[in-house]
Amino acid sequence: MTIAPAPAMPNPAETMTTAMPTPDLEAIKTRQQATWASGDYHMIGTTIQIVSELLIESLDLRATERVLDVATGSGNAAMAAARRGNQVIGIDYVPGLLERARQRAKAEGLVIDYLQMDAEALTFLDSSFDVVTSVFGSMFAPDQERTAAEMLRVTRPGGRIGVVAHAPEGFIGQMFRVIAKHVPPPAGLRSPIQWGTDVRLRELFGSEMSGMRTEKKQYVFRYRSAEAYVDYWKRHYGPTAKAFEAVKGVSGRASLEADLIDLIARFNRTGDGTMVVPSDYLEAVISKR
Repeated sequence: MTIAPAPAMPNPAETMTTAMPTPDLEAIKTRQQATWASGDYHMIGTTIQIVSELLIESLDLRATERVLDVATGSGNAAMAAARRGNQVIGIDYVPGLLERARQRAKAEGLVIDYLQMDAEALTFLDSSFDVVTSVFGSMFAPDQERTAAEMLRVTRPGGRIGVVAHAPEGFIGQMFRVIAKHVPPPAGLRSPIQWGTDVRLRELFGSEMSGMRTEKKQYVFRYRSAEAYVDYWKRHYGPTAKAFEAVKGVSGRASLEADLIDLIARFNRTGDGTMVVPSDYLEAVISKR
């Protein structure tokens, strides 16, 4: 675990900024929205519920605090906060995921407001929330600076922001890189896995934070086989499904699948044909000035 005060300005020696062409962020966001709607992320999200529970514990919530969960998906972090008695709002730009979230909250008897909203353009007043969270969500917004600024804006002074993002060196971070070799991302777009580094988080939040506590953690994927994992993610994880659609022909799909199987083999800690793969992620608790 690392605990570090926030510098007033980013350290140029630590920045990850490079000269890049200017992408059309609005067009990218529209395509991303369609991508997330194309799968059923709920079927992925429920397998990693523990990540949200751990983040909410790290935030040490008081039941009197008001919580916003940004890019809530099917509601993992929002539900974790509501289970602790908090007043919670979850926002996402995919209607189907919000409907899943509402069904889950109703089944558990939890009161959560779920609203369709863009993480880059929150409609709440300044300082509306004591705590703002995002678990594997805000990292995918194409305009990273704007998303972070919005999260900061709606957090009250002295409040906390809890962020979880895939680490570049972890299994999912490496999976994104494998897929990018076959289906290159839009030119000039920052990689979402930059959110999984202390350096990038300081760049995004440093000017308005009084401190940041980060910890590298793992969750574990458990599947019957590597092939079962790839099949499951092709069916339910929109970005993976779209990647397989984008590659050329049978040979392209076979090559992508083979590279994913090889990646799993590098991370797999079993030798019995099943898949038990730990994946590193970064958990950050940011205190606002």
